[in-house]
Amino acid sequence: MGEAGPGPGPGPRPRPKDTPEPEEEEAAAPCGPRGSRAGPRGGIRVLKRNVKRNGSRSCLNRSRFGSRERGWLKEDVGRGCVYVHGRDSAAAVSSDLRLVLCTVDTPASEICDGEGRKNLFLQLHGDLVRRLEPTEKPLQIVYDYLAQLGFDDPVRMQEEAANSDLSCMIRFFSEKPCQVEQLDRVLLSGVYNVRKGKTQLHKWAERLVILCGTCLIVSSVKDSHTGKMHILPLVGGKVEEMKRRQYTLAFTSAGAQAQTYHVSFETLAECQRWHRQASTVVSMRVGMVDLSCYSLEELPEHLFYSQDIVYLNLRHNFMRSSGAGSLDSLCRFSQLKSLNLSHNRLGEFPVSLCEISTLTELNVSCNGLHHLPSQIGKLLNLQTFWLDGNFLTSLPEELQSLQQLSCLGLSFNNFCELPAICEKLVLLDKLSLAGNSIETLDLAVLNRMSHIKSVDLRLNNLKRAATDTLEGNKSVTYMDLRDNQMTDLDLSSLGSLEQLHCERNKLKELTLSGFSLRALYANSNCLTAVNIYPVPGQLTCLELSHNQLQCVPDWACEAKKLEVLDVSYNLLVDLPSRILSSLSLQKLMVGHNRLQSLPPLLEHIPLEVLDLQHNLLTKLPETLFVKALNLRYLNASANSLESLPSACTGEESLSMLQLLYLTNNNLTDQCIPVLVGHPSLRILHLANNNLQTFPASKLSKLEHLEELNLSGNKLKTIPTTVANCKLLHTLIAHSNEISIFPEILHLPRIQFVDLSCNELTEILIPEALPGALQELDLSGNTNLVLEHKTLDIFSHITTLKIDAKPSLTADTALTSTFWSHGVAEMAGQRNKLCVSSLALGSFAEGMEAVYGMFDGDKNEELPRLLQCTMADVLLEEVQQSDTMFMSNTFLVSHRKLGMAGQKLGSSAVLCYIRHDVADAASSFSLTVANVGTCQAVLCRSGKPLPLSKVFSLEQCSEEAKRVKEQKAIITEDNKVNGVTCCTRMLGCTYLHPWILPKPHVHSIPLTVQDELLLLGNKALWEHLSYTEAVSAVRHLHDPLAAAKKLCTLAQSYGCQDNVGAVVVCLNISDDSCTCEMHGLTLPGSGGFGSTTTKPATPSSSSGIASEFNSELSASEVSSEVGSTASDEHSTVGLDGSLLPRQERRCSLHPVLSSSIFQRQPSSATFSSNQSDNGLDSDDEQPVQGVMTNGSKVEVEVDIHCCKGKGLESEPPLAEYSSSAPGPEDDSGLVLVIRRQNSVNSNTVQRGVKEKCELQKSLSTCCLYGKKLSNGSIVPLEESLNLIEVATEAPKKKTGYFAAPSQMEPEDQFVVPPDLEEEVKEQMKQHQENGADQEQKEEHAVTMPEEFDTAL
Repeated sequence: MGEAGPGPGPGPRPRPKDTPEPEEEEAAAPCGPRGSRAGPRGGIRVLKRNVKRNGSRSCLNRSRFGSRERGWLKEDVGRGCVYVHGRDSAAAVSSDLRLVLCTVDTPASEICDGEGRKNLFLQLHGDLVRRLEPTEKPLQIVYDYLAQLGFDDPVRMQEEAANSDLSCMIRFFSEKPCQVEQLDRVLLSGVYNVRKGKTQLHKWAERLVILCGTCLIVSSVKDSHTGKMHILPLVGGKVEEMKRRQYTLAFTSAGAQAQTYHVSFETLAECQRWHRQASTVVSMRVGMVDLSCYSLEELPEHLFYSQDIVYLNLRHNFMRSSGAGSLDSLCRFSQLKSLNLSHNRLGEFPVSLCEISTLTELNVSCNGLHHLPSQIGKLLNLQTFWLDGNFLTSLPEELQSLQQLSCLGLSFNNFCELPAICEKLVLLDKLSLAGNSIETLDLAVLNRMSHIKSVDLRLNNLKRAATDTLEGNKSVTYMDLRDNQMTDLDLSSLGSLEQLHCERNKLKELTLSGFSLRALYANSNCLTAVNIYPVPGQLTCLELSHNQLQCVPDWACEAKKLEVLDVSYNLLVDLPSRILSSLSLQKLMVGHNRLQSLPPLLEHIPLEVLDLQHNLLTKLPETLFVKALNLRYLNASANSLESLPSACTGEESLSMLQLLYLTNNNLTDQCIPVLVGHPSLRILHLANNNLQTFPASKLSKLEHLEELNLSGNKLKTIPTTVANCKLLHTLIAHSNEISIFPEILHLPRIQFVDLSCNELTEILIPEALPGALQELDLSGNTNLVLEHKTLDIFSHITTLKIDAKPSLTADTALTSTFWSHGVAEMAGQRNKLCVSSLALGSFAEGMEAVYGMFDGDKNEELPRLLQCTMADVLLEEVQQSDTMFMSNTFLVSHRKLGMAGQKLGSSAVLCYIRHDVADAASSFSLTVANVGTCQAVLCRSGKPLPLSKVFSLEQCSEEAKRVKEQKAIITEDNKVNGVTCCTRMLGCTYLHPWILPKPHVHSIPLTVQDELLLLGNKALWEHLSYTEAVSAVRHLHDPLAAAKKLCTLAQSYGCQDNVGAVVVCLNISDDSCTCEMHGLTLPGSGGFGSTTTKPATPSSSSGIASEFNSELSASEVSSEVGSTASDEHSTVGLDGSLLPRQERRCSLHPVLSSSIFQRQPSSATFSSNQSDNGLDSDDEQPVQGVMTNGSKVEVEVDIHCCKGKGLESEPPLAEYSSSAPGPEDDSGLVLVIRRQNSVNSNTVQRGVKEKCELQKSLSTCCLYGKKLSNGSIVPLEESLNLIEVATEAPKKKTGYFAAPSQMEPEDQFVVPPDLEEEVKEQMKQHQENGADQEQKEEHAVTMPEEFDTAL
């Protein structure tokens, strides 16, 4: 269910209250009266302002203009502001930024006239820069761009257009920006001292020297740009540094009559620039010039001196068809053979190119061409012609004159049938027509093209293959029919066909000729029968997975050369003995079928890979390991195995098995001795079985073991003989009953240890840990206590996950009754973790929750940025709109990625639980939005309910159609421009408009039947079905153990990539009342009169999980990230004006008060000065408990405000209230910070004493905590202060850390007059009766501890 946007309404929506309105510095009068248009094009206003930059070099802070200009904009949504940059935005100094107020009808020429400029330039995504035509309308370009992103509210589009962060995606310049590095590659010039020849007979003289193309050009007269020029070809020559003269290079041409020029430079940097560029030229074997991606409109005149240019690459430019240095001048290159003009926005084919008779290769792809000129027939030497990504529907008859043409690219055009002209191109051997609109494969036409050997018809609209004759085709050897709509396919007439791709069709029956067939790929169809005659004697690869086959075809059993057979995800009930006993088969994939048994093995077989997962097997063939001696990989997970066959018959085993996956079976301790028969075993997965012990003598013999997974069993301990496994680098043993820490810290190569969800109580570790150890997960061990010495030893570990003792506060108690969550992330076999999770069980008012999953595929920067900022953006968007908040959250997060989002991308799914504002009879509603391949699944009544949409080319035909219509090039590996398979992502702005950030949004009310909410990335859902994922964790009560189990299952099922899972256990009842008047007495939530707040470090105020490890460098979180946080906010202290918060009520018991709760968003900024502890370098002090090597942490703070009258039921603790009384109660508000844990009862009164001292010396609150050297957390002891206490207990059981925010020195506590006497009395009572209270608290129930701190 998508979101419905608001209607246009009678006028624009009012702006947010926190929008600043400073005075304008300089304003030019508009072209007409304010509020009216001057003439048909409308007026403009120009505000000149030098704007200071933030941490990102190219992202500017929010520009601000006066109230008059703001009022002018409000009158019409067709008005707006355009940012015009002057000098190069990458320069060291700030660029001259101008704000131009205009309308959607204002052309570029009028803006140029107002600024006294000749041209206006447009840059998209920090990449190419093109000159705008005088009639183009800049503001309309911006609005069209925003509409393509997904914005549909005109008022919101006007606001977004005025946001300076948008300049990272679309930017205007009054002068064409240029970079020195790019200019050096195009042309180097200067006046230097030059000497000709190798001897010293010639004298040094000042000359103009130019390095352009493949030549060094030296003028005969000083400063001469015309007249006689000395040309020195450098291809194949050499460039050397002179030892006798400083900063001097010797340029020498190739050949027997080589000439030499010595050029002396003034500085070392200049000499190095010339040497670097010249070295590139002399290393070439032929004349090749690459000027791609330089935003060129014309070629430099000096380039035409390089008459030896053979290959010229002008891809991704804006070359003009006529004029000096334009495409008309290319005929001046007498030896030009290869020319690349793709992505130049030509519109029409340049006729002048037809005059370059020497061309053998021409690429004019992606230029918006609709037809080819008849003069194309003049290119008689043309052999390769690329026309992909245009709008061609036919080819001219003159094309038949190109008899040398052997390769013709026509993919992603608008052809409806095979071009008949191809019949006359006799040398053409490959026909590339992918991504067109062909509906019928006419085999008769193909038969007439007897010279065609390869046919590519991917991504068409093919529905059938037709033939009017029985004549066979003996030429076609390769055919690609992937991603079409064919239901039946008969290609038996193609007798020479060697390889066929027909994946992702709707095929039910397939008929082929087997005379020459070598490979058949027919995955993801509906096949029930595959007929091949005769038996394919040359067949080596057969892939038929994801079909409906009930048996393996007989002809496949007789294929004598078959090496790879994949029939997984079918309906097989048995496997022919001839298949398993094949003497050629090396790889057999039969997983996800209904096999109950396997045939016995009687002879030795060469099988190397065997995948049997997800069947109904109770045992394996007894002679499997004896007869399959070459077997290296066996996956028999998700079966019903109770025992394993023996690996040897004699004393010595010949097994070569290296990878063994037996997860999710019924194996017991009796299977362990059998494993000893595999001495080469490197990876062993025995998770989720019935193991109770692992014999020490057996484990010691697995000396080559590198990865061991024993999670989900009933093990009490890991044998001490694990120390003999010297090569072990990964040990996963979560969700067992282990109480003794295994002796694994002596292993030299150990990197990853997961002992979460066990019963550990203490850890005995050596003085020094192995240097390779990167991650140690001890979360979920509720009785584990780590001493200071232990944490100091763990200080170098990149990621340490431990739990603190849980406590029960009012908010956490209430939210925990409705939902609880667990998070698991595993890197797999990759070196870095590119998956991040967001889990906030108490969000906003405390009765809301936010969960998210972000997958960056191969980058870790964007998932972490989204993890730290997306909840803040959601908080702001919920205030602005009740309908479009989720969609706008994704779009704004996309913008806030800044420069980091230009080249990098990330999939994302975000789930938001809140009160259903539309249905007063419902308690909670769930809103889910996603882009990319991250998904969310709801378990309702034990069955999965998918809430997301997978945006990929393979799984979403609508998106594939959209991308194809927009002329993106989809490569053979099904990726957009060869980059990503996703069609919607956050980031990757350089792939706009093919990749969009607009999410799929689905809202659903939560009911009693809702049990679980599962979030996972692509790797998780590729290996686990929705049904299996739900059934696997439905019975588990610990969400952390459930999330761990999902990731473990995915890894055991073959996942080698990053995998992440979030499991949310739901407990929603019909009478889920969250009022303060029902159930628990809750503290109030802070309500501020202003919606602004002081910028904070990531997660310091919103509770967003912020994870950074020590491997994160400043280059990974680039200095060009830009502002990734909320816009500017004013500072609010405790002495500011506070508004009383209304009582929290559920939708069943609405409150009658008129006071409004104002959410308090936080902000986060990432810059190049990224500190080691994950905080911005601008922060004056790091958070106590966050260590400087950047170990992963979570920073959380829970802030509440309640009325003073509500404290009567609270214990008599000293509390301080604000001096600003509310309109309804003169007693003021009491600010209470609830600690997330209360480890010892005596800390309650000690916290009260400390609070009494805070008013005297606020700065001392930050001085108690002991700051260690990394991100580990110190356990609570009597001598530690409240900062260390708070770090002990995160309110989320995610395995990371939590710490409260620090107190700001300038914050003040003010006691209102009406409470002053009461507070003094309480303080006096605590001081006099401190000893009595300490005795009483030993027998009292532990209560939530309270302390005051700054916001």
